[in-house]
Amino acid sequence: MSKKIINNKPKIVVILGPTASGKTGLGVKLAYHFNGEIISADSRQVYKGMDIGTGKDLPDYNYLGQSIPYHLIDVASPRMNFSVARFQKLANKAIRDVLRRGKLPIVVGGSGLYLQAVVDNYQLSDYKSDKKWRAELENLGAEKLYFKISRLNPDFAKRINNSDRNNARRLSRYLELLQNGNNLLMKKGEPLGDFLLLGVNISDAKMRANIKLRLDERLDKQGMILEVEKLKKTGLSFKRLISFGLEYKFISYFLQDKLNKEEMREKLVVAIYRFAKKQKTWFKRWEKQGRKIYWIKDYKQLESRVKSFLRK
Repeated sequence: MSKKIINNKPKIVVILGPTASGKTGLGVKLAYHFNGEIISADSRQVYKGMDIGTGKDLPDYNYLGQSIPYHLIDVASPRMNFSVARFQKLANKAIRDVLRRGKLPIVVGGSGLYLQAVVDNYQLSDYKSDKKWRAELENLGAEKLYFKISRLNPDFAKRINNSDRNNARRLSRYLELLQNGNNLLMKKGEPLGDFLLLGVNISDAKMRANIKLRLDERLDKQGMILEVEKLKKTGLSFKRLISFGLEYKFISYFLQDKLNKEEMREKLVVAIYRFAKKQKTWFKRWEKQGRKIYWIKDYKQLESRVKSFLRK
């Protein structure tokens, strides 16, 4: 514990980056060498049964024969709404638990809103929802809800990630809060500790190649289409599956004969690449807001930064 805390400030490492940048592998290797545990910051990996499409890659959490503990993966049913506030609460609890046991918390993910909620300790509202009003808002659909949010709070609208932007349930919650005078993510609280933010620096060309390679692997060898079919058979509607975006959206279109397999594959590569570019934009905007992110190219740079950070 003592080597993780100096001047009463807990040390917490964050590894962020766009999809297909290799951040999970780096996080697992770091956890192995620094007695750490992973706290996932992915808005879709929280859901059970959504394994291949979200890229959980759980076997990767075994490094050189050692199982690396992870948190906030498979913690919710895909039928339920999982809010940023709930993620923040569970992530903070996991970080405190890891620190209490004398280990290094390593937050790994690409969901900018989730990361900022934890690192900047946004003060999220505990406003109780009006279920009837929420249902009426949800029926407006994601596009209209997002437009209304953009009118009420353009800054917050820009922060909404791709998954949430296509999720009428989440957007209805945000709109309800805004209409009740809540500024959502405008207020920051005292941070949980001393955060070191490390960003995986990957070129757009390399990222696009990784996306295509990974997508082909998941479609042709890992059974991603079968995963979506299985989720449908458990009772999830196509509307709900589509709300998760990307893989679940386009495979749902394929299963409804709205796209053939090659069209689905081509559109998915483009959609995932655009999503990854938006993730990069989010991180750049966070830097402009004053948050320092150290960009690294490989594990050697990552390890060096962490060693220096823990010695402070």
